[in-house]
Amino acid sequence: MYHRDQVPVLSPAEVLNKLMEGNRRFAADAPRSADVSASRRTSLVPAQHPLAAILTCSDSRVAPEILFDQGLGDLFVVRVAGNVADNMVLGSLEYAVAHLQVPLLMVLGHDHCGAVTAACAHEGQTNEGAVSHVLNAIQPAIARAASHPQAQGVEASPSVDAVVLENVVYTMGVVQKNPLIHEAAESGALLVVGAVYGLLSGLVTVVEPRPTADA
Repeated sequence: MYHRDQVPVLSPAEVLNKLMEGNRRFAADAPRSADVSASRRTSLVPAQHPLAAILTCSDSRVAPEILFDQGLGDLFVVRVAGNVADNMVLGSLEYAVAHLQVPLLMVLGHDHCGAVTAACAHEGQTNEGAVSHVLNAIQPAIARAASHPQAQGVEASPSVDAVVLENVVYTMGVVQKNPLIHEAAESGALLVVGAVYGLLSGLVTVVEPRPTADA
């Protein structure tokens, strides 16, 4: 069961707006000074109360605290190559939802993703040690992207950026099928969103909700 002991200061929509405002500051090269002070560290020792949970890629160019202009204790971040969701990832997100009571859960992909590029290059040939678990987890997104009419043209395979988008949508579906997360979302206490970060622009674009029945 999902229990909320206290109402969050910000609603899910307000948290999303706060993050997007921070991202616009970052992209405009005008971030505020995020609180990483000693006093902030001290205040966080007893407990943490993050605004949101973010599942994103391990890529060194994608640091949510920086690109959303947030400080210590503001974000609960789960990072794994290709922002894929296995049981370990889902367990971490469950903790954020059930115990930290975050009102927002974001699946954040990014363009020029190395994991997605590798998965596309090794489609159907992903026996590369432990990394094969990551590449195999991205295969459903490749299939989804290839099934779209725009992919049935000159190119034999969908573009990496198309797969990046589908990978976000697919992973959202996996996350939302988790019973605890699903219950929190159904109650209105949690908003699950997808987004894609542009390395060059610095901007995060929220993905429009789409069916994820095959997730």
